Amino acid sequence: MVFETKVAILVLEDLAVWQKLNVTAFLATGIAAAAPEALGEPYEDAAGRRHARLLGQPMLVFAAGPEALRRAWTVANERDLTRAAYVRAMFSTGHDAANRDAFRAEPPDAPDLVGLALRGPRKEVDRATKGCVLHP
Repeated sequence: MVFETKVAILVLEDLAVWQKLNVTAFLATGIAAAAPEALGEPYEDAAGRRHARLLGQPMLVFAAGPEALRRAWTVANERDLTRAAYVRAMFSTGHDAANRDAFRAEPPDAPDLVGLALRGPRKEVDRATKGCVLHP
C-alpha cells in the first residue's frame, strides 16, 4: 500500500541503546498525537479484549549524525512538516513541563537535537531525510 504521507524518525547514531529507544518512543507518541486521523482502529484479540490503536502507516527509523539532524530540522521547518523533537537537555529532566522548558531554552535555528520525527507528504519527508540510512 502506498501512503500519501510518510513518517520518519531520525535518532542520533551515537546515543546509548536505551536512549535511542526512549527517544524513538517519545517521538512516535508526538507524531501520533499530532495526527490522530492517522491512527487505525483499536485492536481486538481472540478473547475479545480491546487494545490501543496504532498508527496506521509504517514509521521509518533512521540513524543520523548531528549534521543530518540539523538539515532535517531546517527542511522540516521550511516545509512546515509535522515535527516532534527531542533535545539532549531533556535527558536530564524528570517530567513533561521540564522537557518543554528545556526545549524552549534551545536556540530555535540550531537546537541540540538527539531525535526528530517528521510527518508530511512523502516527497517532502524524503527531502528532509535525504542521505540518511535506516537504523540498523
